[in-house]
Amino acid sequence: MLQSKKSQLTGRQKAAIFLVTLGTDVSSEIFKHLREDEIEQLTFEIARLDKIEPEEKDRVLQEFQELMMAQGFITSGGIDYAREVLERALGTQKAIDIVNRLTSSLQVRPFDFIRRTDPSHLLNFIQGEHPQTIALILAYLDPNKGAQILSGLSHQIQADVAKRIATMDRTSPDVLREVERVLERKLSTLASEDYTSAGGIDSIVEVLNNVDRGTEKIIIEALEEEDPELAEEIKKRMFVFEDIVLLDDRSIQKVLREVDSQDLAKALKGVDAEVQEKIFRNMSKRASSLLREDMDFMGPIRLRDVEEAQQKIVNIIRKLEEAGDIIVARAGEEELIV
Repeated sequence: MLQSKKSQLTGRQKAAIFLVTLGTDVSSEIFKHLREDEIEQLTFEIARLDKIEPEEKDRVLQEFQELMMAQGFITSGGIDYAREVLERALGTQKAIDIVNRLTSSLQVRPFDFIRRTDPSHLLNFIQGEHPQTIALILAYLDPNKGAQILSGLSHQIQADVAKRIATMDRTSPDVLREVERVLERKLSTLASEDYTSAGGIDSIVEVLNNVDRGTEKIIIEALEEEDPELAEEIKKRMFVFEDIVLLDDRSIQKVLREVDSQDLAKALKGVDAEVQEKIFRNMSKRASSLLREDMDFMGPIRLRDVEEAQQKIVNIIRKLEEAGDIIVARAGEEELIV
């Protein structure tokens, strides 16, 4: 009779039993990550619960453990790997049931296995591939990881890969499957036959915004020679240190409050007078005088040090913009009326 009752439990009822079993403290933390409608539905199911038999509770907990174990195997090695390990642990039929239950709602994103690989290892793994293959992989990676890999590629192919990401539109599932099979045989095929969108201007801008200044300049300069229109479109959506002149005075003052004075002195050593004057005008006379003295006192410095200091300040500007503390007026955007 108990088995019959358990077999009729819905997913929400199982979730309700699981939450009750965890206790109020843990359940309240879980609720923080759910949508309002999900909280309402689970609260309703919890309110409807009568007495929970120990055997029923144990079965729900066991099912949850098995699903979490399966998801962990899928995350570490793909669906085929998960099925193989679960077959050894639980038997063939149970393994198939668990994996099917997960994959019925699981969106298997291309290159899941590769996205979890250390960037330095991945760089060694893919740098001999065709630039189009590298571009396809980077388009699906987190921008920070993509930036590390793009920076590590040879200068001869960096711009080519960047261009291919920028001009990439939609990729057929068949192409994705073939690349996945070459790079990771155990990675599962796509869960959906729908075409997958990745790449484009925004994608390469995100990557370039995370590379070091030297790599960024090399790629942009190469693109300017090969495809001026594409380079101009990319530059419109990026923010480089010299674009600080696009900020209004109030925004510059906010930025300066966050910037280390030594970094500012180094950063200004490598820019033209217009940028320097924009900064000086937004400082007190004493502060600007001290900054000029620091710049004169430090004498010649390496270009790499200048670029690193500029990148630190650009990162601060991007952080303030994301937080809504400042507004960056980029080329092609509508003017703001204050």
